[in-house]
Amino acid sequence: MKILRNLFFPILLFAAAPAFAFQPFTVRDIRLEGLQRVQLGTVFSYLPIKVGDTVDEALAQQAIHALYRTGFFKDVRLDRDGDVLTVFVAERPAIAKITFTGNSAIPGEQLQEVLNQIGLVEGRILDRSILDKIGQELRRQYFSLGKYAVLVETTVKPLVRNRVEINISIAEGEDAEIRAVRIVGNHAFSEDVLLGQMQLPDVGFFGGRESYSRQVLAADLEALKSYYQNRGYINFSIESTQVALTPDKQDVYVTINIKEGEQYTLASVNVAGEVLLDESELTPLVRLKAGDVFSRQRALDTSKAISDRLAEQGYAFANVNIIPDVDEDSRTVALTIFVEPGRRVYVRRVNISGNGKTRDEVVRREIRQMEGSWLSTRLVADSRTRLDRLGFFEQVSVETPAVPGSPDMVDVNFTVSERPTGTLNAGLGYSDSQGALINFSVSQENFLGTGKRVAIELNNSQVTRTYSFSYNNPYYTESGISRGFRIYSRTIDLGEDITNITNYSTNTYGASINWGIPLSETNRLSFGAGFENTELLTGTNTAQQILDFIAANGNIYDTYKLTATWRRDTRNRAIFADRGSRTTLSFSVAVPGGDLEYYTAIARHTQYFPITENNTLMFNIDLGRGDVLGDTTTFPPFENFFAGGSRTVRGYDTSTLGGPNTRDAFGNPIGGTTRVVTNLEWLFPNPFVEKASSMRFSLFVDGGWVYAEQDEIDLGELRYSAGVSAIWLTPIGAMRFSLATPLNDEPGDRTQSFQFTLGSPF
Repeated sequence: MKILRNLFFPILLFAAAPAFAFQPFTVRDIRLEGLQRVQLGTVFSYLPIKVGDTVDEALAQQAIHALYRTGFFKDVRLDRDGDVLTVFVAERPAIAKITFTGNSAIPGEQLQEVLNQIGLVEGRILDRSILDKIGQELRRQYFSLGKYAVLVETTVKPLVRNRVEINISIAEGEDAEIRAVRIVGNHAFSEDVLLGQMQLPDVGFFGGRESYSRQVLAADLEALKSYYQNRGYINFSIESTQVALTPDKQDVYVTINIKEGEQYTLASVNVAGEVLLDESELTPLVRLKAGDVFSRQRALDTSKAISDRLAEQGYAFANVNIIPDVDEDSRTVALTIFVEPGRRVYVRRVNISGNGKTRDEVVRREIRQMEGSWLSTRLVADSRTRLDRLGFFEQVSVETPAVPGSPDMVDVNFTVSERPTGTLNAGLGYSDSQGALINFSVSQENFLGTGKRVAIELNNSQVTRTYSFSYNNPYYTESGISRGFRIYSRTIDLGEDITNITNYSTNTYGASINWGIPLSETNRLSFGAGFENTELLTGTNTAQQILDFIAANGNIYDTYKLTATWRRDTRNRAIFADRGSRTTLSFSVAVPGGDLEYYTAIARHTQYFPITENNTLMFNIDLGRGDVLGDTTTFPPFENFFAGGSRTVRGYDTSTLGGPNTRDAFGNPIGGTTRVVTNLEWLFPNPFVEKASSMRFSLFVDGGWVYAEQDEIDLGELRYSAGVSAIWLTPIGAMRFSLATPLNDEPGDRTQSFQFTLGSPF
């Protein structure tokens, strides 16, 4: 076919020869016939003949050749009418549309990008020589995914106005599966150990065979190289890789031939150049020492650690090079770490954009990188994290562009995308522990863009009625000391047949004030004081323990409380965190002067371990303890701890976990003075929708138990469950779903597999 094409053009020129077999003449005018889409000026720009030129057969042949070479025309003829030269052209059709059918493994957009590279683009002139390349290029894409049985068929459909539609039909076929992977030439490590470093295993996770992928094989070869070089085999090489297909193109055999070489150790490790770091700073950063087996990864880690430390001190463009001096005879490496810090970089301006509602000062007070000081990558990263933790912004990004004409100056540009921080909720909800909910609340986390929180809450359910007003100023002083207060009234009615808990009710009103003191970027200490009045009322089947408490202490109590809380927060963001931790230790004491004296202590720790970019392992532990002080003889029942339900141990009925001493004579829970709850979750995004930032799923294992005052703490009593959970952030709050199976329930335990909460805060 290619030979025919190569012959076609000379034959065409020969056939056209009579059209310009004329005596030389001087061109007075040039006319163009046959143009449809190609612009007149475009043709003249390629035509080597101008008005006033003398045209002979050689120049005419050159003109035809030049116009054919543009690819715009399938026919070109020249004619003479006196001293007027007429150029007749027939345009090639234009590509009106390109469609793909049958493709599922590769999106059409990605396939079109491949065609763009060979010049097949909608709107362009069709060059039929490109059609044969379509199948070749697309098959190459599918081969890289292990789809060797793919078939590609191209059809061209003529349309009106000299246009065509190109349809590319793809039969992808089945993936070629790996029948075996073999490594040849290994001596230091077994084949099983080396295959364990690869993603192309012999057997899939569930016992089936894995599909072959060229990209995965390339990554595996790099992983093998790193494995050896991190264990001293600096001359390791992959000699060859053979990929053999069975005749039906369904199975693949991969053979990797390697050459291990000898193992090398470190003879010495020296740091040279302009180090700028004290020895006490430098020593922990060097991950290598003489006598160690050479490790390429530890050498790179050392280089990065030194670069990062210098970048924290303003040397943002430092170069740290690893220079090995290899002694083949002794099989040792003398390593030199050469440091070139470059110029110290300073910050000209810190710019903030995107904060249409939030005041500039609210954003700027969270930024730790100062104008006029040297650029610190750590301070820039800390600033971004602090802005993320505010909860005011959907996204925070930062750039450090160089200042033109000043090689040692940069600007730090923070760009924020604001999220709604004010909510006006009025509606209905449902909780598995409180039944139907009627709520009305107005809250503004960023009141008038000042960063202050103002909230009014009116909630009404079968169990709880709450009315409150709260205010908090996180920057009561410029140093970051916060101050806030809350006024509230709350009625809790644990009536018969409403909840799982023993029958009683409380009417409470009170007020509190608190201050928070920042101890560091991640640590905060808070103090508070408050007054609370509680009325404890009995029902028809109130537990004897509550009746005894009322007999000893009355049923109306004024208490004066002091609170202290230490909080450490290193999470990367406040909502849907996926790295860092949050630790809270809180202590509340009802002091002398009131009707009751007691304390409660709560310790919570949540740790996020990132596994991949979108997958995180979360561990949480929640410990609570309460006891009496002074003349008070029994811990107040309305302060008891509970466990079980969607917020503690899923799979068990709300508030029902605990031994016999945490229940009344009817078997209803009354709570206890000690609680232990633990959760382990694998967090991952919505697998059904891409970029669903408002929903997160998890696989979890929960455990927990409640102990009465007279119980011994026996962790063997903990109940466990496992299941799947989802949290969906909606305009009315977080909607929580969980489906759980108890793992060690015993007779008398109340289980509940499916649980959900709608309309409660996140």
